[in-house]
Amino acid sequence: MNKADTIVDDIKKDIEDFEIDSDTEEVGEVIEVKDGIAKIRGLMSCGSNEMLDLPHGVIGLALNLEKETVGAILLGDYIKIKQGDIVKRTRKIMSIPVGDKMIGRVVNALGESIDGEGKIETSKTMPIERVAPGVITREPVSVPLQTGIKSIDALIPIGRGQRELILGDRQTGKTALAIDTIINQKGQNVICVYVTVGQKASKIATLVSKLREAGAMEYTTVVLAGASEPAPMLYLAPYSGVTIAEYFADQGKDVLVIYDDLTKQAIAYREMSLLLKRPPGREAYPGDVFYLHSRLLERACNLNDDFGGGSITALPIIETQAGDISAYVPTNVISITDGQIFLDTGLFYKGMRPAINVGSSVSRVGSAAQIKPMKKVAGKLKLEHAQFRELEAFAEFASDLDETTKNKIDRGKRLSEILKQKQYSPMKVEEQVISIFAVNEGFFDDVDTKEVSELEGKLIEHFKNLKKDLLAKLEAGEWSDEIVDEIKKGLEEFKK
Repeated sequence: MNKADTIVDDIKKDIEDFEIDSDTEEVGEVIEVKDGIAKIRGLMSCGSNEMLDLPHGVIGLALNLEKETVGAILLGDYIKIKQGDIVKRTRKIMSIPVGDKMIGRVVNALGESIDGEGKIETSKTMPIERVAPGVITREPVSVPLQTGIKSIDALIPIGRGQRELILGDRQTGKTALAIDTIINQKGQNVICVYVTVGQKASKIATLVSKLREAGAMEYTTVVLAGASEPAPMLYLAPYSGVTIAEYFADQGKDVLVIYDDLTKQAIAYREMSLLLKRPPGREAYPGDVFYLHSRLLERACNLNDDFGGGSITALPIIETQAGDISAYVPTNVISITDGQIFLDTGLFYKGMRPAINVGSSVSRVGSAAQIKPMKKVAGKLKLEHAQFRELEAFAEFASDLDETTKNKIDRGKRLSEILKQKQYSPMKVEEQVISIFAVNEGFFDDVDTKEVSELEGKLIEHFKNLKKDLLAKLEAGEWSDEIVDEIKKGLEEFKK
């Protein structure tokens, strides 16, 4: 075979082996961009909530799917995006990184580290939108989530897997309740996710340092969308928070998620919707503002053992205007949650801290989420407290009252005093039982109201030093006539 034939054969072989390696990409272009919202032309097959790839590392999230264009919110440094920029489809639903390495870190709404401690090494991602677990996968709430706050654990108990709304005017202690609850989870085997939406960066820095001080960052992730960030990040942060929580719940762990606060998320969503030219409804909110919160809070659940047995407890926070709980967003969230804790400005200025209005607050799970000793002492406390609130108005005319009413009012004042608590000092449940039992039994009746708090502290110290076994029994949920006698004996010894 001559050289020419060999070359021809080689060429034929090359032609046979030749493969066209082509890759098709659907691309569009930005035709309009303003305030973190982009209008994109050319993405005919784009899906809802799909991530879009824009220049300069900016991520787009497709929300409005119109006939000719796609309306997308821009996440990241959207200032650099301009008309004519090329946009590529990713064919992926909006996802964020999740994993054990998230614990102890401060991340933004995209799950990226912003605490200056380097990149979070995790390869797992989860979509931020997920269908809430169905009825078959859940079981009733029965295990208490101790907040360490007497008035909540006794009167408005929260269980693991519950959604309990905290609402009140600004500066009434909503965030303080949330932070105390996180601090109290130390040693309780609960992972915490604190989502902060639209708060000042300085305030968050203080809170994170408080959590570090208390050793709470060892089991907490902070998702931060600050006041200086654009509306899309504020809208996204709560969904990112619950996605991180779901990663742990899927492994059978108990998780507490706090959304501080959902009012600011609703305002950010309203801003985005108006820029996307969606029709406004009541108070200029879009028609789906209820769905905005319901699809978030329904993801809180108590899963049964067949589905891993994990739980997500949600404590959403809503800010009211002048105590108006009948406004649009508060009523929406009240109707989604399993109860609410209402913080009253009047009580706050009277010095009742935490300023919980027990009359307007409710837990739809009730005593199912309490240990037996707490159930026993809280029943009497609720009754006495309700009677005191009714008689309180008459307290000013003390001279005209009969002896029984006077005694009820005096007991009620001491009850209110016992329910006061300093910030960053949550109390263990067994210590709460001792305090409430003492006030129920009239132990503080002959003590001056101003000295109740101080005496309570000394009483708890007395039990800690001399009755450790008794406290351990109470913590384990034991309650019997012998235990009652032992508590009474301890009170008598302390009195002497």
